This record gives sequence, structure tokens and C-alpha cells, in this order.
Amino acid sequence: MNKDIRAYSNVLELIGETPLIKLSTAVADFPGDYYAKVEAFNPGHSSKDRIALHIIEEAERKGILKKGDTIIETTSGNTGFSIAMVSRIKGYDCILAVSSKSSADKIDMLKSMGAKVYVCPAHVSADDPRSYYQVAKRLHDEMKDSIYINQYFNDLNIEAHYKTTGPEIWDQTNGQITHLVACSGTGGTISGTARFLKEQNPDIQILGVDAYGSVLKKYHETQEFDKDEIYPYRIEGLGKNLIPTATDFDSIDYFMKVKDEDAAHMARKISRTEGLFVGYTSGAAMQAVKQLAAQGRFDHNSKVVVIFPDHGSRYMSKIYNDKWMEEQGFVDAKSSASEQHIEYIK
Repeated sequence: MNKDIRAYSNVLELIGETPLIKLSTAVADFPGDYYAKVEAFNPGHSSKDRIALHIIEEAERKGILKKGDTIIETTSGNTGFSIAMVSRIKGYDCILAVSSKSSADKIDMLKSMGAKVYVCPAHVSADDPRSYYQVAKRLHDEMKDSIYINQYFNDLNIEAHYKTTGPEIWDQTNGQITHLVACSGTGGTISGTARFLKEQNPDIQILGVDAYGSVLKKYHETQEFDKDEIYPYRIEGLGKNLIPTATDFDSIDYFMKVKDEDAAHMARKISRTEGLFVGYTSGAAMQAVKQLAAQGRFDHNSKVVVIFPDHGSRYMSKIYNDKWMEEQGFVDAKSSASEQHIEYIK
């Protein structure tokens, strides 16, 4: 008797439908129930798989993109990997302008996927010709048969999460979600998810996470872009030195800022307590939950979903590297002693 072989046509069919996992030890002191939407279960190990596939397939549908064309994008690493992955399967060349703040792990992963990578200085203004925004624009202008994804100013970034992440969370919680906590970089993840959830229940609180050194929180509260808010910080994929139109500020109720050091330690704590090997931005999201709980924003009836955007393997040279942590001044004697579990037998 013949039986069908159960196999996917390619990895793109695995994008989305990521699991919701109940958190326990890391949130033991907080009132309510907490659930992680673990985007590392996407084949490209991050939430950016969703927008890469959606934006590219929309460009194909509209006839903007054809075989042999080149896809160009600005990225801190995760979107770039997802675009490179989709490009490999669909037959496009891929060029990525990457911030020098991106971990060496991320840059190596982009190259391994066949992308051409331009590493641009992180701590320059958005309109500086050396910035990764301007480098990507210049490459697009110079290259025939290319498209520029431009995730920071692309409404399809929001739409991808409106059509996938939002409905998944609503379904997985059976509509019981009371709060969403999500980091905001381009703003696509939090905005698209928030729009869908607010349509189902406008009382759901959407709590954004921003970095110190970023302009997003103040812009949300005052509608003013304050360049004096901008200074270098270490967290990747979180916060901005410009205002992305892919952020729907009206759908976000509140922003919480987190520190680089706190986010790094929280990511390591999640790995040790929950068995989830998460990235730097996931640590930031969980740190925001801790700070929000301290503000009294949750109670015993709260059902809080926090989005963990990517996988810890992309930060082995950073937050999971003790030498890097020490160089940043993030590891004191107490924390170093508690986290060292290696003995060399000679």
C-alpha cells in the first residue's frame, strides 16, 4: 500500500504559526499569566521571515519583481537573513546594507546565505551618506533591475503582521489576551499585531519597548522628533534615530525604555530559567515586562503576551560571550561567578 510522503516543498512553507509558550520561573514574582510568542521557530529564526516573504510575494504579484532581479535592503541582520533566505529559494540576488552594530554572527550568517553585504557605521545620522539607509538607497539608484524593500517606510511591513502574527495570537489565546508587549524598531511587528488585536478588542493594552538612545518613546508622547535623545546604544533591532512610517503610533498605548545592560542580563536569565535560548531584543522585551509589572500595569487577571523576536545563536559573540559582556562593563564579580559553569580538565 503506497503512502504519501509528508514533506514541505521548501522552508518558506514553515513561516508563521509559531508557538505560544507559557512562562513560569522568569515571571514568578509578577501578577497574572505570561506567554511568549517565540518567533525563533520560524525557519529563518526570527519574526522577519514574515515580512520578507510577504513583501517579496507582493512585489511579484504586482509585477515589480522578476527572475534575475536584485533585492536590496537595510537591516540590522534579521530582516537581511530572511530576505536572503527567500531570495535563494525564489532565484533573486540579494544585497544588504548592515549596521556595524550588528553582531559578527549575524553578518557571517548573511554571507553564508549568499548575500553581498555592505557594513556601514552605526553611529552616524540617518541622512549621512555612510549610513546603511543611504547606502541601500544609493545602491538601488545605481543598479538596474533592483528593488529596495525599505522596511522602515513600507506599509507591507505592518500588513504582514496584521495578517499573520495578530490573528495567531488572538487564536492561540482564545481572545483572552489583555496586554501585548513587543519591541519597536521598524515598528512593523508591534503595529500590525496591534491593529488586528485592537479590532478584536480595543481594551487590549499595546505596550511598546524602546531603547535609551532612541527617539521613539518621546515621539509617541509629544509628536516631536528630539535629536538630543539620540546616542549610541548596543541593543540591535530595537529603537531608532529616525521616525519610521512603518510604526503606527496610534495603535500603541505606552512605551517603556530599557537599558542595554538590563536587557542583556535578562536574555541570559530567560535561557537559564525557561530553557528558551533567546536574542538580545527578547531580553529587552522581558526586561520591559519586569519594569511594567513594577509600575503595577498588570494584575492577577492579566493575560500578557510578549513577543520574543529571534534566537540567541545570533548573539554568541555578544551577550552570550563573557568577554564581550565584561568589555561593556556588564559583568560584575557576583554575576560572573554565578554564570561560569566551565571546568577544564587537564
